Amino acid sequence: MKKNFEEQIQELEKIINELENGNLNLDDSVVKFEEGMKISKECNKMLENAEKKITILLNDENGEKKEENFETE
Repeated sequence: MKKNFEEQIQELEKIINELENGNLNLDDSVVKFEEGMKISKECNKMLENAEKKITILLNDENGEKKEENFETE
C-alpha cells in the first residue's frame, strides 16, 4: 500500500534522526541517505501534483467569481 504524504514525512523524519544519531556505520548511513532522498523526491512529486490541482477563485471585472488553475511563477 502506498503511503500518504504525512506517512512519508514521518518516515523521512525517522531516517533523519537515525542519521543524526551517528550510531550507523558508513554503509548503513549511505543506504539510509539514499532511502531518504527517494522519499524526499516522492514527497516533492506529491506536492507538485497537489499544486496542479489547486484552483484559485478570483473576482472578474463584473464582481463575479471565476475559477482559474493555480500556476507557479
